[in-house]
Parts: sequence; C-alpha cells; structure tokens
Amino acid sequence: MNRKILRCCILLAFVIIACERKPLSTEGKSEVPPVPKVIVEKEKTERTLPPPEVKIKLKRDGKDNYSWELSGSDADQVLKVNERLRKQLGGEKAP
Repeated sequence: MNRKILRCCILLAFVIIACERKPLSTEGKSEVPPVPKVIVEKEKTERTLPPPEVKIKLKRDGKDNYSWELSGSDADQVLKVNERLRKQLGGEKAP
C-alpha cells in the first residue's frame, strides 16, 4: 500500500511539473505576426520614337505652281512626304 501511495505521489509530481512548464516554442520568443512580403514591379512602358524628321523647302513661282526640296535621314519617310505633297499641292515633282 505504501508503494501505491508513493507511486501516485511521484506521478502527481510529474503531472504538476509538466503542466507548469511553458511550451518550448514560445519560450524566449515574442509573438511577432509575420510580415507580408511585398513585391513592387515597375510598369513597363514602350518608348515610341517620333518619326524621322523631314525638312521641306516649299517654293511657289509666279504662275501659282509649287515645287519643293526635301531632306531627311530616312529615305522612306522622305518619299512618303513627297507623295503627300504631290497629292495635296498638285505641284511639280521635285528633282
């Protein structure tokens, strides 16, 4: 009978010690909520270059006929401007 009482006391002591202990995960650590991870992406914008510049020297003679001289770095753009001037002014073709 003494052994049963001794066993119960020892078992009770272990239970009390186990209940008084704090869990290991919170020991020495403060509760900090996790910080959300923020990713900032720069919006990609396409740069559009202005069309190449075409310089126009427009001339009108005494008979109200027009002629012009074109200069520029892009030959295709110069030809487009030349065609547009022909349609709008109906003048002579530039040499």
